[in-house]
Amino acid sequence: MVMTASSRAPQAGGSPNERSPFVRLNELLAPHQPGKPLISLAVGEPQHPVPDFVGPVLAKHIADFGRYPMNQGTEPFRQAASTWLSARFKLPRPLDPKAEILVLNGSREGLFLAAIAAARYVGPRPGKPAILMPNPFYPVYGAGALAAACEPVYLPTTIDNGFLPDLDAIDEATLARTVAFYLASPANPQGSVASREYFTRLKRLADRYGFMILSDECYSEIYTREAPGSALESAGPDFTRVAAFQSLSKRSNLPGLRVGFAAGDKTFIGMFLELRNIAAPQVPVPLQHVATFAYGDEAHVEENRRLYRIKFDLADQIIGNRYGYRRPDAGFCVWLNTSAIGDDVAVTLKLFREAGVRVVPGSFLARQQPDGFNPGAGYIRLALVQDSETTAQALHRLVETLG
Repeated sequence: MVMTASSRAPQAGGSPNERSPFVRLNELLAPHQPGKPLISLAVGEPQHPVPDFVGPVLAKHIADFGRYPMNQGTEPFRQAASTWLSARFKLPRPLDPKAEILVLNGSREGLFLAAIAAARYVGPRPGKPAILMPNPFYPVYGAGALAAACEPVYLPTTIDNGFLPDLDAIDEATLARTVAFYLASPANPQGSVASREYFTRLKRLADRYGFMILSDECYSEIYTREAPGSALESAGPDFTRVAAFQSLSKRSNLPGLRVGFAAGDKTFIGMFLELRNIAAPQVPVPLQHVATFAYGDEAHVEENRRLYRIKFDLADQIIGNRYGYRRPDAGFCVWLNTSAIGDDVAVTLKLFREAGVRVVPGSFLARQQPDGFNPGAGYIRLALVQDSETTAQALHRLVETLG
């Protein structure tokens, strides 16, 4: 039987377009009780063990909490980031640690402020300046666009375009006023990965129209088959108009460390640093020491991938071909089409009330297009962040409840 939502999240405090999908989810579920002991697959917060080296490295450098860090980042951290990028990706050349790497308080802070830095870098545009982004998308992209006084332009990502923005569908007038293009590869929530050819085509557009590519690559190290590439690989010898964003949250299972970096175009990185010098908190030096060690160690990352591989094997077995399931190219999210059962909000409520499984409605992660189409509607997102036994239990409950 097709369901409709019996309860909707209240909209006090701002329109849905301006509010966190997780706040909306909390409000949606607040009047209800889980039907079974709660298992949350809603928030993409890695739950694997913290790497063993974190404690000893912090203890060794505890005194460094007693000084202000430089906003650019420590030299060892920037060198470690540059070395890791060269080892991991097929870059035109190594990045200059002094001019082309910038430490961040995690990629989220960087992606937000990058929109403002991009507007300064690009300069005036004909007409209303715009920032383009996939739809569904990480909410910080939209927040960054609004903070930069730019119009967010949502590019629908559907099964028909491989869950990546259709570059051929963007009209020239929009491209001419574009300040920046946010791209997530691997994509959140669908797990799709941009090819080398896709990045090259996007770079040609950036060169032709003069906008920045802000490439969110925080899921690049969570994959079960082929390693995803980077926008930096197609950026040319000077990485002009390209900045890639990385984080240790997913790669190293350190969401609470809040350390990441931006890498790429040195002119953009220089302007970004000037902005961070007045607008962003520095990253504590002891945390940068941990990050330096993390980027020099791949053993814990391999173990992390192994644990995710086990859970995706379980999803393959338990979900099978239901709900349009396909094993994602990368990342740890599952994007399920439950439109045949009911709208995504109703399905979310049903899973919570009957199965005790917490997921995110796809429509909360997306925005309506001008024609009223919401590309997230009819989908739910699962984050396979729990241990394998808990994940299997949640997936069995989901299948038993939805049929």
